Amino acid sequence: MASSSSTSLLLPTAAATAAAAVRRSPSGHRASPSAVQFLPHRLSLRCLRHVRRAPRHVVACASSAGSLDALIFDCDGVILESEHLHRQAYNDAFAHFGVSCEPAAVPLYWDEAFYDDLQNRIGGGKPKMRWYFGENGWPTSKIFETPPSSDSDKEKLEWKTERYKEILKSGTVKPRPGVLRLMDEVKGAGIKLAVCSAATKSSVIMCLENLIGLERFNDLDCFLAGDDVKLKKPDPSIYITAAEVKLGVQSQNCLVVEDSVIGLQAAKGAGMSCIITYTPSTANQDFSDAIATYTDLSNVGLEDLKLLLQKSLN
Repeated sequence: MASSSSTSLLLPTAAATAAAAVRRSPSGHRASPSAVQFLPHRLSLRCLRHVRRAPRHVVACASSAGSLDALIFDCDGVILESEHLHRQAYNDAFAHFGVSCEPAAVPLYWDEAFYDDLQNRIGGGKPKMRWYFGENGWPTSKIFETPPSSDSDKEKLEWKTERYKEILKSGTVKPRPGVLRLMDEVKGAGIKLAVCSAATKSSVIMCLENLIGLERFNDLDCFLAGDDVKLKKPDPSIYITAAEVKLGVQSQNCLVVEDSVIGLQAAKGAGMSCIITYTPSTANQDFSDAIATYTDLSNVGLEDLKLLLQKSLN
């Protein structure tokens, strides 16, 4: 038989376990009383009294393991099928400013096959152009007769974002199927909702305001863009920052919606489970690390996501 001193040492652990057993489930029902029968009978009531007086964060940590506490969406490719729009914006900007890489005498043009490969290897708009011009030489244009050499001059060549905004403002772009319904379902259930995109903040804000509406955008619990972190996806920084700094939840209790292997790697690197809603340009990528793969979110509901997350953690 344990002594009174050893009994007191068990109280914190037992109290946390009891809290997990009696907490309300997402559906509002209490767990079966049998769930706490394994506790030493001398401790059960005392532990429950301690739970009532315990700091809230202690109970929360014990009770939330395996639950869906936050759903995080990528933007481009997930909320909207955007890669063909980005490619159009690049090419429109190249043509408008007469951007050409020597020795070509015609404006630069990225075809569909090249851009699919490029966007699946390098996240973010500016990193794509900097990589391309770094490999092929910084171009001439109507702005510069000779290739720019200073960082400030190179920044002037990055006009593509403004053209992309114009396309989004046109009213012709719609969100992908199921996105708005699922966002509303998640918020209605009291689960935290976030958007984390590698794109520039101004373009993501423009996208979200036009596609999900101001009310949904303002109701997001977290919004991060490529400007908010030093390293872009596949680095996990953006997702780690979202969970630890903005949302205050454990990574294992976050579920990410991505469309590409770059995003999947970022989510996994942050210790998060990830589902994929692929696009035509990403359909052939290796998504074996995802917990589920869909063509879109038309038939995906909140309960499906909860079950997927629970299974992935077991």
